[in-house]
Amino acid sequence: MSDKKDIKVLRHSAAHLAAQAISQLYSGTLLTIGPATEEGFFYDVLPKHNFKEDDLVAIEQRMHELADKNIPLTHREISKDEARVLYKDNPFKLELINEIPGDAVGLAEQGDFYDLCRGGHVASTGDIKHFKLLAISGSYWRADRSKQALQRISGTAFFSQKELDDFLTRREELQKYDHRRLGKQLDYFSFHEEGVGFPFFHPKGKRILNTLVAYMRNLHEEHHYQEISTPILLSDELWRRSGHYAHYKDNMYFTLLDGQSYAIKPMNCPGSILIYKQRPRSYRELPLKLAEFGHVHRHELSGVLHGLMRVRAFTQDDAHIYCTIDQLEEQIGIILGIAYKVLKKCDFTTINLALSTKPVNAMGSDKLWDRAIESLHTALKSFGHPYKVQEGEGAFYGPKIEIVIKDAMGREWQCGTVQVDFFQSENFDLKYVTAQGTHERPVIIHQAIYGSLERFFAILLEHFKGHLPFWLAPVQMRILTITDNQKEYAHTILNKLKKYGFRVELDQSSEQISAKIKSAQEDKIPWMLVIGQKEVDNNTVSIRYADGKQELGIALEKALEKAQELNQL
Repeated sequence: MSDKKDIKVLRHSAAHLAAQAISQLYSGTLLTIGPATEEGFFYDVLPKHNFKEDDLVAIEQRMHELADKNIPLTHREISKDEARVLYKDNPFKLELINEIPGDAVGLAEQGDFYDLCRGGHVASTGDIKHFKLLAISGSYWRADRSKQALQRISGTAFFSQKELDDFLTRREELQKYDHRRLGKQLDYFSFHEEGVGFPFFHPKGKRILNTLVAYMRNLHEEHHYQEISTPILLSDELWRRSGHYAHYKDNMYFTLLDGQSYAIKPMNCPGSILIYKQRPRSYRELPLKLAEFGHVHRHELSGVLHGLMRVRAFTQDDAHIYCTIDQLEEQIGIILGIAYKVLKKCDFTTINLALSTKPVNAMGSDKLWDRAIESLHTALKSFGHPYKVQEGEGAFYGPKIEIVIKDAMGREWQCGTVQVDFFQSENFDLKYVTAQGTHERPVIIHQAIYGSLERFFAILLEHFKGHLPFWLAPVQMRILTITDNQKEYAHTILNKLKKYGFRVELDQSSEQISAKIKSAQEDKIPWMLVIGQKEVDNNTVSIRYADGKQELGIALEKALEKAQELNQL
C-alpha cells in the first residue's frame, strides 16, 4: 500500500484521527473540513479558545492513544435530515450538507466519533502509526477572507517510520532557510511588539525592495505603463460602492475624519478607477495602463501572521489596464510575457498557469463572460505554455489567470494574477468614446506579478537560501585588503565602483584576511574583491565568489565589465 492514492487515503484517515482527538480534548470545538494534501493533511476548526503550539503535543499524544486502540473505521450513508440533526449546532457542517447533491450524505465513524465524509479510509485507527502534527496556522472558512476565521491543525502521515523521519529531516533543513531567520541574521527586517504584523525594513532590506521596484518600473516603461499614486485614506463610501466593504469589512481599518468615516485602503483598485473617471476618455487612449506600487493594510488575525508571508501592511505591484474587449487578448499576452521575464530573472524555472472560469455568483451577461474566457484561452494558447482550467473558480467580476511558481525546494507559491473585471466598470459607470462617437464601457485588467512585494521578498530569500543574485543583493561587492598598505588602492576601487552605481563597501576592520572572508561569507556577499600587494602593483583585483570559487589577478576594467553585465535590470 504505497501509491499516491493510498497515501492520500492514509492521510485523510489521519485527519479524522486528529479531529477525534481534538473533539475529545477540547469540547465545544467546531469541526469544518479535513482533507489530505500533497505533503500531509490538515483540519480546520473553530475552537472556543485559540490553540497554541503547546496544544499540538497533547493532540498528537491522544491520536497515538486512539491508534493503539485499533478502532475500526466504517462508512455509511444517512439521510440529509438525519445529518442535520447530528450537526444542528455546527453551521459549517450544515452548509456542507445543504450543498451535497441528492438526499443522502456519507458519514464516517470510528468508535463514538463521526464525521461527514465521502469515504476512502484505512481499515482501523491501528493502521495510522507513523504521523506527526506540524503546525497551527490561520485560515478562513471556504478560503474566503470575508468568512469566519479558523485555525488549521496541519500534520503528515506515512506508511513507515523511515519515510516520516526522512520527511522531518528535510523539513528541518528547510527551516534553516526560513526567511524570518535569514532576515534577522542578515539585518534585512524586523518585527516589533509596538506594531504586531507590520514589518520594519532595515537599510539592506529596503535596498532589495527598491531594486525589485526599479526592475518592474523598467518593464513598465518598456510597455507603456504610467505610474500613479493614490491616497492611503479614502471615504468608506468609496469602499461600499466598490464592493470591498461588503467583502472585506472585517479586514479593514477605519477612522473618523471631520466627522466622516474613512478607511485605510485594503486594495488599490478604487483609487485607480477614480483617476480614470476624472475626465472623459477616448478609444485613442486605450489601452490605458495605470501602475501603482500601493501600500495597503488588512487586519489579519494575530494567529495567521507569519513573517513577511502574512502581514498587516504590504506593497502591491498593481496595474490596472483599461481596454476594449477586442484588446483583451493582446494585453493578456503582454502581461504574461512580463510575468515570465520577471520570474525567470529571479531563477524560477517551473512556472505553471491556470485559468479560472465563471463562478456561480458571477456578475454580467453570459455573452460577455464567454467572450472574455475565449480571449483568455486564445491568449494562453498563443503564449505557448501549458495551462489548466479551474472551472467555476474565477472572481465574481470576471475570469482570471493564476501564475504559480515552484521554488528551489520544490514548494509551490501562487504569486501573480491577471484578473478580468467587468463589474467595476459598470459599478463606477466608466466609459470611453468609440471611433463612431458612441459610449462603451472599458474592460479592466487587474495585474499583479510580484503580488505582495513583502511576500515575494520572503519567497526569494528562501528560494536562494539567503544568497541573493548579484543584481538583487543589497551589498554586491565587499573589498577586502590583506594589509593596511592596500587601503589607498582599495578606496580608489571603491569610488570607481560606486560611480558606476554598484552597491559596494570596504571592510575597514583590522582583522586577518581569513576573518574578513568569513564575515563576507556570513553576510552572503556575492563578490569579495581581495586586494594584496600584487593586485596593487598590477592594477588588478582578485574575485572570490560566495560559492568559494576564485578568479585571480583580473584587470579592474574586465571585472567592471563582468559586473555591469550581471547588474542589468
